[in-house]
Amino acid sequence: MKRFASHILVAALATFPILMTSVSARAADKDKEQQRLQDSGQVMKEIINIPDNIPQNLLDRADCIIVIPSMVKGAFIVGASYGRGAMTCRSGEKFQGPWGAPTMMALEGVSFGFQLGGQATDFVLLVMNSRGASSILSSKVKLGADASAAAGPVGRNAQADTDVTMRAEVLTYSRARGLFAGISLDGSTLRPDNDANKKIYGSKLDAHDIALHGKVAIPSSAKLLIETLNQHSPKNHSSN
Repeated sequence: MKRFASHILVAALATFPILMTSVSARAADKDKEQQRLQDSGQVMKEIINIPDNIPQNLLDRADCIIVIPSMVKGAFIVGASYGRGAMTCRSGEKFQGPWGAPTMMALEGVSFGFQLGGQATDFVLLVMNSRGASSILSSKVKLGADASAAAGPVGRNAQADTDVTMRAEVLTYSRARGLFAGISLDGSTLRPDNDANKKIYGSKLDAHDIALHGKVAIPSSAKLLIETLNQHSPKNHSSN
């Protein structure tokens, strides 16, 4: 009996480091996603505070906003780029409430063309209507095909009522080397990052439930992102 107990103890001690490694890995993964949320908030704050940023009337008409911080362009790479960030939507059935808990998102397939050296680029995407929001939260969508997209105008007082801008479901922006500008992301894909959501919220949740149905509280790591948007665009001026 004592020999059997000894074998059990040895086996338990042998598996303990494996268990601890697994726990540490999960904690590290969660920390990484929380950092992504914090970075998204910092990017949004910095962009809103630059002189020539997103026109206020467009920001006030957006139902949702997606922030992809520090997407890295590989040297001499065409396409095959990948970035992860967060999407937050105004709360309420008609997107009239305060900005809500974010769902994690992935942006894939951005084609940067021929480039010398790596370079980090931040992306901000305005989702301008409920149809665009629902499509993006449901599955992978291709910008320019599944969801109409256009490079967004810049400047607080920029003319933002052109036909292209008014028809687009998603308006896209980039910031690299301090330069903020509208950019075309046609051909790129957006999808909910469900694995990252599980790490942030601790359970498997549908992106719709997170972003539109208020099923979870806003995590502390998203505080800067949500506070920045609530401060600078507290009300939705769209027709939804």
